[in-house]
Amino acid sequence: MDMPSLILLVMAGLGIVGKNTTVTIAMLVLLLIRAFGWHQAFPWLEKYGLTIGIVILTIGVMTPLASGKISIDTILSSFLSWKSLVAVGIGLFVAYLGGRGTILMTNQPTLVAGLLIGTLIGVAFFKGVPVGPLIAAGLLSLLIGKS
Repeated sequence: MDMPSLILLVMAGLGIVGKNTTVTIAMLVLLLIRAFGWHQAFPWLEKYGLTIGIVILTIGVMTPLASGKISIDTILSSFLSWKSLVAVGIGLFVAYLGGRGTILMTNQPTLVAGLLIGTLIGVAFFKGVPVGPLIAAGLLSLLIGKS
């Protein structure tokens, strides 16, 4: 077995041990792509995968608004309590960090492996979700500089 496949298998195992189906499914899909020899998919996934993932995540987050479970009154009331205002501020800050993280991951790809390992461990063992690399990269960029 080749090393990338072995690493993907170990990470799928981490997903199983950590009871995180998101990581397990992602690693198994990547293993299947390798097993079927669809290596031409990897450059496309590297280029567009993050954007597609963010679009799907945004759809999931915005579905309560689209379905009517969150009303315009609820949205407007988010500017009336201090907790909601803090939530808006944190949302702004996290979006800013994600933007910085995207730049950092593009400009310093050697850091991506560490960010991914940390995120996968967080997802597998601390019930996290795999949006961590962007935020982690944003925090890292605050520590080491934008690029």
